[in-house]
Amino acid sequence: MNINKIIVVGSCNTDMTIMTNRLPIPGETVLGGSFKMFSGGKGANQAVAAARLGGKVTLIAKLGSDLFGKQLIAQYENENIDIQYTFLDEELPTGVALITVDQKGENCIAVAAGANEALFPEDIDKAMNAFDDAKLLLLQLEIPIKTVDYVAKMAYKKGIKVILNPAPAASLSHELLKSLYAIIPNRVEAEILSGIKITDRKSTQIASNIIAEKGVDKVIITLGDRGAFVKDGPNYYEIPAFNVQPIDTTAAGDTFCGAFCVALSEKHSIREAVEIANKAASITVSREGAQSSIPYRDEVIPAIKKTTY
Repeated sequence: MNINKIIVVGSCNTDMTIMTNRLPIPGETVLGGSFKMFSGGKGANQAVAAARLGGKVTLIAKLGSDLFGKQLIAQYENENIDIQYTFLDEELPTGVALITVDQKGENCIAVAAGANEALFPEDIDKAMNAFDDAKLLLLQLEIPIKTVDYVAKMAYKKGIKVILNPAPAASLSHELLKSLYAIIPNRVEAEILSGIKITDRKSTQIASNIIAEKGVDKVIITLGDRGAFVKDGPNYYEIPAFNVQPIDTTAAGDTFCGAFCVALSEKHSIREAVEIANKAASITVSREGAQSSIPYRDEVIPAIKKTTY
């Protein structure tokens, strides 16, 4: 097994989750069921997913110097994640996400970013040694966009493959997109990036082409229970989802991204990496919580046929 180091730059949160029969509409109070606290944040979720699936992971992030932050640091260490560049801010609190999950597994999320908003380019400079032997960089958009731009361009110049999960959805510069090896939007994010309403295979392919024309040639659009659509240069693939009963979709996309990067780091093709990522994400949606729902390698790999692991 050939493991190459994966750097994840992104957000870390404490997730507070309430299970309800249905999601409330604006102005409505819905009586909920169970309340649970989980470790979350897209950056941390993706780092944990990659580490559990066998990746050698370094997490560059910023938390508050508070109880939540110190608890999260200890948890990342337990996941065998390199946290020497996971910084503690003395002024801002650790990020917090308030999540409501309905009986169908759908969710709505509100995030108070806290220290995530203070992860700046100068913090990346402090972590420059981490990039010397890295092969992959995984990014999301829950940290300042100037930091995403800065680290993506720097890594691209070093020959590191940069993968972006453009969530939450935002406008992206052509310069950033040209720095990417691959981009992994969900349907909504792909619609925003392309300006195309995605309803079927044809519209999905058109959207992927428009995104690719902006500078990134490998486009993987995740489609929930429809699986994923892949544009890999001139080739197009539809990779079906695994059939599971969804409990909570929180962190499914993050699990997909982490698994995808691990598979790439182990020399799998784009198509094989998406198949592995689909399986990992299918396990995540069948469980509650963010990081608590992320599977381990021995849960994912035996379920993938004809794998080269």
